[in-house]
Amino acid sequence: MDATSLARVLIYSHDTFGLGHLRRSRAIANALVAGQPDVSVIIISGSPVIGNFEFRSGVDYVRIPGVVKLANGDYRTLNLGMGIDEAAALRGDIIRQTVESFRPDMVIIDKEPTGFRGEVMGALDRAKARGARIVLGIRDIMDEPSRLVPEWERKGAVEALKAYYDDIWVYGLKDIYEPLAAFDLPRHILDRITYTGYLRRGLPRDPELNPHPKITKRPFILVTSGGGGDGEDMLDWVISAYEADPRLSVPALIVFGPFMARERCKAFMERIARHPCLEALSFDSKLETLMNKATAVVAMGGYNTFCEVLSFNKPALIVPRCKPRLEQYIRAVAAERLGLVSMIVEQGGRRDPLRMAEALLRLPNQRRPGDAIVPGLLDGTDAVRRDFARWLDHRQPPIARSHAAE
Repeated sequence: MDATSLARVLIYSHDTFGLGHLRRSRAIANALVAGQPDVSVIIISGSPVIGNFEFRSGVDYVRIPGVVKLANGDYRTLNLGMGIDEAAALRGDIIRQTVESFRPDMVIIDKEPTGFRGEVMGALDRAKARGARIVLGIRDIMDEPSRLVPEWERKGAVEALKAYYDDIWVYGLKDIYEPLAAFDLPRHILDRITYTGYLRRGLPRDPELNPHPKITKRPFILVTSGGGGDGEDMLDWVISAYEADPRLSVPALIVFGPFMARERCKAFMERIARHPCLEALSFDSKLETLMNKATAVVAMGGYNTFCEVLSFNKPALIVPRCKPRLEQYIRAVAAERLGLVSMIVEQGGRRDPLRMAEALLRLPNQRRPGDAIVPGLLDGTDAVRRDFARWLDHRQPPIARSHAAE
């Protein structure tokens, strides 16, 4: 190993939709370099907004061409005028070349064992041949078993687990949900699974340069749709509640997210401008600061927002997306059962503004997540850091990084 680097880690985040994979990968990367000045981490991501986020010293990124998922389940390239198969091949070439040039000692694959359309398989072959530790990191819930099992079978994901992966980190608790329970995994694979707990989030190190709206200088409810690509129904429901019920006096700050369609943002802004208790932002890469200021939170219940709600101990109303995946609904049901959050879903295909208004009126006085005693709930970041430190102490010397050794 060269003297200037204790270890090199590559994190793959396919990022075909939203911000979730990128933000989780960022949290893991920042945790790995904390207190480890000689550790270098590269995140490979297809997110078009990765440059808006700050990373700790020791973390950098490689941007691969973006792809987006369409409403019918198909994919297209984000900006390039090429077919999706050609784009996936290009992405795979960049990922493989990054592995060959960076020569990571550890590779962490986020969520997809084979990557988007198998694009990481060549890179995994290369990393495995050099003796790199290969880790799959998955969120607490991916989807209902009836959808997840055939999807993984189609992608050859279980076969990839057996052939490539040394460890599986589940960023959640076994008592809440077992994301791989539906698979008939052999014992040696099950023994590789570690439930870390949820990933604790902290405040950004640098203050926000852009001033927040005046609404944040007094008690307010933060309404966030995450990336915003699928948050229109939730935002419409909240805005409709404020329009329908004059008892709602605690103001709400609505954050659209970077992927909400421009015409939808414009339509929402016209309604928000007419209501004295509503203000809006298009996007804030340091949403943690706003959440820390907020009296309470309304969100869809994606993994990262859920971690932030827990970390900042905010009363939260979860409005889970139920299509095309039930991930957020399953998480919200489990969290409500434990007394961590409350949730609301539409009834009979209808979003009643007055039902939402009642939920919003109760929200500021709702129990906080910290009032529920759940051992190990937010141990995820510490667990990953401890695992990484143990690996650094006990690993075998890696194959030399010099080109001559190749």
